[in-house]
Amino acid sequence: MSNSEIGIRLFLQLAVIIATCRAIGWLGRRFLGQTQVFMEMLAGVLLGPSLLGLVWPEAQAWLFPQQLLVDSDAEIAIAHPNMTILYALAQVGLVLYMFVIGLEFDLRLLRGRARSAGLVSAAGIIVPFAAGAVLLPYLLGRPDFFAGDVRPSVAWLFVGSSISITAFPMLARILYERGIASTPLGTLTLAAGSIDDAIAWCLLALVLALFQRSPEIAMLTVGGGLAYGIAMFTVGRTLLRGFARALEHRGELSMDLFTSVVVVLLTCAWITDAIGIYAVFGAFICGAAMPKGELGELLTHRIEQLTTSLFLPMFFVYSGLNTRIELVNSLELWLVTAVVVSISILGKGIACMLAARLAGETWHHSAIVGTLMNARGLMELILLNIGLERGVITPTFFTIMVLMAVVTTGMASPLYHLLSRGLVLDGARVPGTRKPLMTSLKRAS
Repeated sequence: MSNSEIGIRLFLQLAVIIATCRAIGWLGRRFLGQTQVFMEMLAGVLLGPSLLGLVWPEAQAWLFPQQLLVDSDAEIAIAHPNMTILYALAQVGLVLYMFVIGLEFDLRLLRGRARSAGLVSAAGIIVPFAAGAVLLPYLLGRPDFFAGDVRPSVAWLFVGSSISITAFPMLARILYERGIASTPLGTLTLAAGSIDDAIAWCLLALVLALFQRSPEIAMLTVGGGLAYGIAMFTVGRTLLRGFARALEHRGELSMDLFTSVVVVLLTCAWITDAIGIYAVFGAFICGAAMPKGELGELLTHRIEQLTTSLFLPMFFVYSGLNTRIELVNSLELWLVTAVVVSISILGKGIACMLAARLAGETWHHSAIVGTLMNARGLMELILLNIGLERGVITPTFFTIMVLMAVVTTGMASPLYHLLSRGLVLDGARVPGTRKPLMTSLKRAS
């Protein structure tokens, strides 16, 4: 296929992806009470071989072609260059979106919440890893879940990371859509989720390093990540204030100023990607270190809409193309899926709820924290795709874990909506819509 043909098909792919995600998202919001991001996640699976490839295989194969390449040992299916283009565009979207989340993450609200966030985060890491240890003997006993040369320690770390990870972008999106991101409850959940995911990504880097039998890489990743974070919140924050001063001097977010911010963002994403923590956390930390106020608001307004409407749906579809539900083709595999889902809910959602209660939250608030922390969504898909691409897990186990991510993510919004009906913050009862909530918060402050 020529470059021009690839380009032509790419535009059709984008049109189909965006239209499908918006349509399914509208149906989910209108009739199921779901978030747009979860429905986009579901749309990705529906456009892949699990549904479109089942009911109309010719159209699915033409629209999202794949080719078979043969390695030295066996024949394996890898994505057509078109999928590589989609993946690259999706990575840009993830970086931009996580930057926006960082911009809206006010570190000042963490004052007085560090202990609670740390306790919830610890429960969200330790218990899932214990649950992974329970699952491990059975998982390793099957030849169709992990690559043949994966050591037990690597498999345990991967499973633990997969269960413990939080859908941080989705969690943040739910909190911002509902208008509680800036409340103590929202801040606690965001802080715990960000800590959980940072640890999970460091552990994933350790998995990949051990899989490659290179502990030096793991040390570089963890040490480099800590150094990057410290540098951004000390020297980096001082330097980034220059953007706010330039905005104040010019009176507008000029193209030159916006471009300079984008260059810094992409450089930060490259740094964390190069050391093995992956670009999304470099982008988030860059956003969190950026000056707040008018600069953050203008950057968010300019970036957010295009990112959520164009770039993010590509990643969900890319993941859906790797998900083949037909591989879960026996009663035993469906029982395994049910056990994985159940242990994931107990190990993450229930554990975080109990930790929040132990930290002094009410049972009501604790249930909300556990519900939101239990969602895995986008970050889980990123982790699973990396594991599949690096050869740690097989397509069958990838599909089982995607199903777990879909179930736990799909639970979050309806359960939160149910729990938030009686939510009281700062003495004011909070409705389920953004505008009244923000009004009540302003009155409370």
